[in-house]
Amino acid sequence: MGSIKQPAVAGLFYSDNPEKLRSQVASFLDEGQAGRVKKPKALIAPHAGYIYSGTTAGHAYAQLQSVADKIRHVVILAPSHHLAFPGIGYCSAEQFQTPLGCLKANFDAIALIKTLPQVNQVDEAFEKEHSLEVQLPFLQVALGDMQITPLLVNNAHSSEVAEVLEKLWGGDETLIVVSSDLSHYLDYSDAQRKDQEATHAIEQLEPNALAYDHACGHTPVRGLLIAARNHHLSVTTLDLRNSGDTAGPRDQVVGYGAYAFA
Repeated sequence: MGSIKQPAVAGLFYSDNPEKLRSQVASFLDEGQAGRVKKPKALIAPHAGYIYSGTTAGHAYAQLQSVADKIRHVVILAPSHHLAFPGIGYCSAEQFQTPLGCLKANFDAIALIKTLPQVNQVDEAFEKEHSLEVQLPFLQVALGDMQITPLLVNNAHSSEVAEVLEKLWGGDETLIVVSSDLSHYLDYSDAQRKDQEATHAIEQLEPNALAYDHACGHTPVRGLLIAARNHHLSVTTLDLRNSGDTAGPRDQVVGYGAYAFA
C-alpha cells in the first residue's frame, strides 16, 4: 500500500466520523450555488475549522459539479503554518488519509517539478498542517476518485509558485486549488474592509496589490494570479464572509473568501 500520511486535524477542524463528515460536507456543497462558473480551472478556498469556514468552502467546491467527471488530478497549494523552510515542499507519502478514505499522491506530477530549485521534499512540514488537509474531504465528496499533488508554500516568491503551476497546468483533467484564509484577528468592520481589498486584487489579477496581511496564503494566491493572467482566466467571487458571520465573536475575526477561475 505504501506510506500513508495520517490526518492531523480530524476530530478538531472537522468530524472524524465518516458518515457525519460526508453529510456535513454535502450540506456545505448544497449551500453553494452550483453552476455559477461553468468550467473552473482553479479555486481559492479557506482552511479554518468547518464550523467557521465550511460554508464558504462549499461555495467554491460546488462549482465542480459540472466538471467532476473530467477532473482526475488536483494540484493543491497551501501555506505552511508550523514549519519554516525555503521554497515549496512536497511529501513522500504515497497516500493522504481522511475519515473518508485515502487519496493517492501523483508522483508523475511531482517528478515534473522536483528538479526545480524551489521545490524540495519537506515531509515534516506536512505532519501537523491543517491548511492542506481540510481541503481533502471537500475534494473527496465533490469529485470522488482522483489523484492529488499536495504542496506547501513557505519562503518562496510568487513567480516560483507560478513556475510550478505552469508545469502542472495540464488540461481539463487538472484542477488547481489554493488554500488560504483572508485577514486575521481584526475587528469585524476592519476585516470587511481588508477582505474587500484582497478580493479586488484577486478579481483584477493583480498579485502586487495583495499584501502579506491580506491573506495567510498570499504567496500561493499571488502565484495563481500570475498564472491566471498568463492563461487569460477571469475570476468570480463566490462568497465573502468572516468568522463573525459564522461561529465566532466580532472583536477578532478571520476572513474567508471563495473564488473560481475560468
